[in-house]
Amino acid sequence: MECIKTINEVRSIVRKAKKEGKRIGLVPTMGYLHEGHLSLMRMAREKSDFVAVSIFVNPIQFGPNEDYESYPRNMKRDLRLCEDVGIDVVFAPEVPEMYPEELLTHVVVEKITDNLCGTFRPGHFTGVATVVSKLFNIIQPDIAVFGQKDYQQLVVIKRMVRDLNIPVEVIGAPTVREEDGLARSSRNSYLSYEERKVAPVLYQSLLKAKGMLDKGERNPDNIKKVMEVMISSKPYTSIQYISIANPCTLEDLEVIKDKALVALAVYVGKTRLIDNILWGYEDA
Repeated sequence: MECIKTINEVRSIVRKAKKEGKRIGLVPTMGYLHEGHLSLMRMAREKSDFVAVSIFVNPIQFGPNEDYESYPRNMKRDLRLCEDVGIDVVFAPEVPEMYPEELLTHVVVEKITDNLCGTFRPGHFTGVATVVSKLFNIIQPDIAVFGQKDYQQLVVIKRMVRDLNIPVEVIGAPTVREEDGLARSSRNSYLSYEERKVAPVLYQSLLKAKGMLDKGERNPDNIKKVMEVMISSKPYTSIQYISIANPCTLEDLEVIKDKALVALAVYVGKTRLIDNILWGYEDA
């Protein structure tokens, strides 16, 4: 496995693999890898012949009061985990390599970024779409794997690829959870011992929503009220949003019919955690 820091060098390595007829897979990450990331890498390994992983904490997707500077980093450990999974190349550029001068071009995906996290993180998905489009142009993968935990991000990237005719198959992978149901996230490392004990209430509330849907409840407000009570009963929690939305458009549903996305963002202490479930899908 090679760790490459320059665009020209990683392009050269991938170009060689393509000439050998290999199918290229890409897993974009911001590092501080956990089992969720590794599951994406294993999926990419299964579906391609040559797997690249990017490790880049992207500054343009963080707001002015967010955790860019404090975002957890451990490159040495990340590289060891990548090697264990069998990754072929890690692309780990520094910020000046990706943004050598003032960035005057951005990729803006509209409408589906207006709700959920987009409401509270203005500019976030523009930063995500821009850096992912850059990575797609640099690596030129055949497939790219993203996690369902960041469901809105997955929808945004799929729409960007569709609208701009980017020849990449975007694959969503299931959320990986701790034994108590908490979705794996690099930001879980921010949680104190006491906060960590209450954090599983996010997933418990999602399961409660699923149970209500399974029993025939179709009023989103009724479901959200139950979820709010569950979460608010725990210390350290502060709900940013709970949404029951159309899984494709991400617009809030007034009446639930056959399919729904139940998504939330909750502060546990000072840590913002997100999670979601899909309802109405056989494999959800």
